[in-house]
Amino acid sequence: MDSIIEAFEKRYGYSPAGVWSAPGRVNLIGEHTDYNRGLCLPIALPQRARVAVAPRDDGQVRLASLEMHETADMALDDIAPGHPAGWAAYQAGVLWAMHRAGLPIGGVDAVMVSDVPVGSGLSSSAAVEGCLAVAVSDLYGLDLTGDDAGRAKLVVLCQQAENEFVGAPTGGLDQTACLRSQADHALLIDFDDIDSAGLASARPIPFDPAGLTLLVINTRVSHAHASGEYGARRRACEAAAAALGVNSLREIDPAGLDQALAQLDDEEQRRATRHIVTETARVSDAVTAAEAGDWLQFGVLMDGSHASLRDDYRVSCPELDVACQSARDAGAIGARMTGGGFGGSAIALVDTNLVPHVSDAVAGAFSAKGWKSPQVFAVEAGSAANRD
Repeated sequence: MDSIIEAFEKRYGYSPAGVWSAPGRVNLIGEHTDYNRGLCLPIALPQRARVAVAPRDDGQVRLASLEMHETADMALDDIAPGHPAGWAAYQAGVLWAMHRAGLPIGGVDAVMVSDVPVGSGLSSSAAVEGCLAVAVSDLYGLDLTGDDAGRAKLVVLCQQAENEFVGAPTGGLDQTACLRSQADHALLIDFDDIDSAGLASARPIPFDPAGLTLLVINTRVSHAHASGEYGARRRACEAAAAALGVNSLREIDPAGLDQALAQLDDEEQRRATRHIVTETARVSDAVTAAEAGDWLQFGVLMDGSHASLRDDYRVSCPELDVACQSARDAGAIGARMTGGGFGGSAIALVDTNLVPHVSDAVAGAFSAKGWKSPQVFAVEAGSAANRD
């Protein structure tokens, strides 16, 4: 924390009001279900974005990124989609969403740093959004961090920043995990249980598997949602729901899946429907397994999730497939890609004693393919965005 404070003081010539941080996330299971009103089960990561911030009384906004070695200066009233663009859009978009909502905020000076790997499918963008959101809430007395209801409102604002300002058509999974998670718990998010303010329900699920370690395998293949393929999958889901006469694919009962598929003529819609319906069921089964301490069954469900994402939803890639298969071959209980896909990261649930062996096996499999060595690291369920 001292280094970011020092960077702030060097850049602006005075001390910040404080430092706030927000986590990246790993989704244990439930991929691409958020925008289909389904279930998701993420955890917050120990890896976090941090921002040193001070308020300004003149409506000016000065942003700096220690990773990008760049700055962006503007008036709060001048922030609009497209201005600024690039890295600063994620931070400025949060201010834009708050300002548009009529919240009494002013300008800020901010310096940000993050150890959430960018482009790794671990939601570095939500971490950036989340830490500035809680900072501004605290600095301007918005009282949105003290309880879950307030944090849920920040989720909506951060999602608006990403969807409407940045232009990324993501669901609310990332921001919900970032802002509402609890340490040592996964978060069961139900996007079909939404209140009048548009806030999804979320319930903490204990996640601290004794004797096991959750490994993240960052393939170092930038996902970038494959030039619009993420949006194409989302449109296929929406078209399938319309063809089936339902509001979302969440309404399709697994017992009626075959009947639903028989009503669809488009193969892309059939694939999308099969993945979403079976994936939502897997999340429910995974919660049951976690609460019973049945980690072998949890691993089976992870494997099934990856197969569905690979074969039906087709958002995996060779590096993710090799990461999962080599981890399983080396003794992992289960493995799956996590995040939007097309690159990014996989996760593997591993006997703690086997962590070095599994890590070496995955690295060896990548080396045999002539690929860049993956980044493999252990994670635990971390805490939500807050003041450091």
